[in-house]
Amino acid sequence: MKTLVIIPAYNEAPNIVHTVESLKAACPDVDYVVVNDCSGDDTAKICEEHGYTYLNLPINLGIGGGMQTGYRYAAENGYDIAIQMDGDGQHNAEYIPDLIAPIEKGEADLVIGSRFINKEGFQTSGMRRAGINILNTVLRLCGHVRVTDATSGFRAASRGVITFFAHNYAQDYPEPESIIAVNASGFKVKEVPVIMNERTAGVSSISPWKSVYYMIKVTLAIVIYRIAGKKWR
Repeated sequence: MKTLVIIPAYNEAPNIVHTVESLKAACPDVDYVVVNDCSGDDTAKICEEHGYTYLNLPINLGIGGGMQTGYRYAAENGYDIAIQMDGDGQHNAEYIPDLIAPIEKGEADLVIGSRFINKEGFQTSGMRRAGINILNTVLRLCGHVRVTDATSGFRAASRGVITFFAHNYAQDYPEPESIIAVNASGFKVKEVPVIMNERTAGVSSISPWKSVYYMIKVTLAIVIYRIAGKKWR
């Protein structure tokens, strides 16, 4: 199947070369595109100098807008599978075959890489784990979908989900919202175990207090979708 890796990047100059080169070494047969979300550092310059395939957004759209741009690129270029892999080096490209296998077998439409199934590798902070567990519970109660890593950005989408995301993708902090949207639209969601790495350079855009806001905001959004009985397609 024709596969694309979408790498959203905002101020990832210290990490982008390692991320792309690790991907190329682990999965030389897949295509990739870096979505440079109007970075204020040298991310775009580095991509240009290394001959990487990249899209340069003229304004900062955030992770939701950046990923939707990547999905539109995937849809317009006829990809069967699109994989999200963050530009900070936390996602291990060696697990890409595990992510795409359920789609190739027809077992799932959206496959999420979870660091919490086998509980190996970087497990994030205690505060964030608590927030993730709350979101997992909200998704189970409101969306009847069981996941262990609702905020994981390491995921693979089928052609159907690519088309769906190209036209309907949650903004702001989209990972949990996109799970319930996909599930409510009749797509099959599955998780596979992965090992994630700790960020080695740069600073995460989500501070502890922003994590609290994130959890509250996404929880309310999911509950509202459930109460409204919103259909996404």
